[in-house]
Amino acid sequence: MSQKPWVSHLRMNKTVSYLVFPIAIAVLLALDIALKIWAVENLMGAPSRSLLSGILGLTYFENTGVAFGIGAGQDWGQLVFSGLKIVIIAGLTWFYYARIPNRRVNWLIRVPLILIVSGGLGNLIDRLTLGHVRDMLMFEFINFPIFNLADVYVVVGCFSMMFVTLFVVKELK
Repeated sequence: MSQKPWVSHLRMNKTVSYLVFPIAIAVLLALDIALKIWAVENLMGAPSRSLLSGILGLTYFENTGVAFGIGAGQDWGQLVFSGLKIVIIAGLTWFYYARIPNRRVNWLIRVPLILIVSGGLGNLIDRLTLGHVRDMLMFEFINFPIFNLADVYVVVGCFSMMFVTLFVVKELK
């Protein structure tokens, strides 16, 4: 039986899809770490700066808690949250490699996974090496916790994943 010509365009090269994951994570992680290093060198002990007037500002904050500072100063929170992150990152990595077929439409699922894993790793590295997460971004127009680039990766990845799974990709084929 001959294969329809358009079917070959729907398949992705398995090697490419497997290499994109660690390379993309390394690039995103490098950006997150570079911003955190810059924040320590330029914002620690300095007054807040406005990046986009009235919208986004820069300030340095060491978050010893878990999400949004919950459990700050609690050793159990650090351990539980770090362990949970390791399990989630391992599960998402397994899902990326073992469960998502190599079809172009599934990049709509792969990209959010890359963002979520990158963000999780960025904050996990801080938490395990420093005992806190370095935050530096703040919304100036609302009272919202200070956050970092890794947090942005996780939030954008989660919302993208929800949108894609609810409205775009109905099944993993």
